[in-house]
Amino acid sequence: MPAVRWSATMIAVAATVLGALVGAARAATVTPDLRAAAVTGTWGTAQEVPGTANLNRGGDATVNSVSCASAGNCAADGYYSDGSGNQQAFVASQVYGTWHTAVEVPGTAALNRGGDAEVNSVSCASAGNCSAGGYYENGTGAYQALVVNEVHGVWQPAIKTPGTATLNKGGDAKVLSVSCASAGNCSAGGYYVDASSHWQAFVANEVHGTWQPAIEVPGTAALNQAWVARVSTVSCASAGNCSAGGFYSDSRGYTQAFVVNEVNGTWQPAIEVPGTAALNRYGTAQVLSVSCASAGNCSAGGSIADSYPFVVNEVNGTWQPAILVSGTAFVHLWTAQVTSVSCASAGNCGAGGSYTDTSGFSHAFVVNKLGGTWQPAIELPGAQVQSMSCASAGNCAAVGGASDYTPTQAFVVSEVNGKWLTLMHVPGASGVSAVNSVSCSGVSECSAGGYYTDISARNQAFVLSDS
Repeated sequence: MPAVRWSATMIAVAATVLGALVGAARAATVTPDLRAAAVTGTWGTAQEVPGTANLNRGGDATVNSVSCASAGNCAADGYYSDGSGNQQAFVASQVYGTWHTAVEVPGTAALNRGGDAEVNSVSCASAGNCSAGGYYENGTGAYQALVVNEVHGVWQPAIKTPGTATLNKGGDAKVLSVSCASAGNCSAGGYYVDASSHWQAFVANEVHGTWQPAIEVPGTAALNQAWVARVSTVSCASAGNCSAGGFYSDSRGYTQAFVVNEVNGTWQPAIEVPGTAALNRYGTAQVLSVSCASAGNCSAGGSIADSYPFVVNEVNGTWQPAILVSGTAFVHLWTAQVTSVSCASAGNCGAGGSYTDTSGFSHAFVVNKLGGTWQPAIELPGAQVQSMSCASAGNCAAVGGASDYTPTQAFVVSEVNGKWLTLMHVPGASGVSAVNSVSCSGVSECSAGGYYTDISARNQAFVLSDS
């Protein structure tokens, strides 16, 4: 599963098993219902990404990311395994509601000599104008960060992220997140390994269609004393005004969460997320998702001490103290985290995540921010939220996998006018399945993607829409 692959790059940090309650009262519970049902509009049946039947000869494909610029105009990306067992990156475009044939990312046939490429993130500013990022393995076995643009509906050749040839002396660089404010004006973030084998966080900007040289995130040279840092997430409200988040390791080897802002085209120094110093007693904190509704008005989420999900708000350019998600009885072992945040307007957002109970079962939660205030969370038993997208205040969609069912089943759950509806199984997603990404360009105008296993136990990539 992509989530497992993604977290494998993390440095494992030992933590003490905890048992605690966050919040005094249990919020309303949403009971899983695996029947196909209409929600906002009607979620269609999952369809194998067109063209991947020919590409995915090795039987391992998934959609990692989906982005929609307008209703029926989206892009999806991910990876597949070719007939030689090599992993290749693909992109696919939806035009006026129809998904077109997926293609190997142009240019990667020459770049990916080592046979391991993937696109992790895509962002579409307008129909047919998108940017995506990921990585490839060159002929010497070094991993290189890549970016690729779609211009007027045509995917251009992928390139090594400018500037990383100088930064990435250790031979391991990847783009993990991309966000586009307007066509040709985007930002990307990820990590690289320097000449001293230290992991460093980077950001890179695309300006008027040209990617500029990547830079080490300002301020992290002082913060990242134990030499493990990364940008996990980027969100741009307007051209040159973005926020990003991730983690670094301090002088004690503790993992700390950071946020960093780009203001009028210049990245400012990163800071430890306010308030996390007091909360992060066990030295494992990270930002996993950030979303900006307007310049200087963002929200982010992640985990603290591997066991507490948190959210943090930026208001008029200033990051406020982080708070723990409340309202659900988080009786947990190792993992409790906010995995996805989406803000429809300043002060109005949705977030989702998951936690593990004392019996080792996974459960998801969703939580809303209304008028600037985070509300109590709502539990989704037996599920894991991977992605959240909000079209307007109180109208969101969350997706993931219902992990306490055999096999794990892909699900969607929608919020309509402030009310979360019944979790539903994705029609047509057979075998083990999960939805990894969802993007809503308007109410009842969403697309999503993930993977399922066919009758031959091969992983296939799928997309579906709510319209």
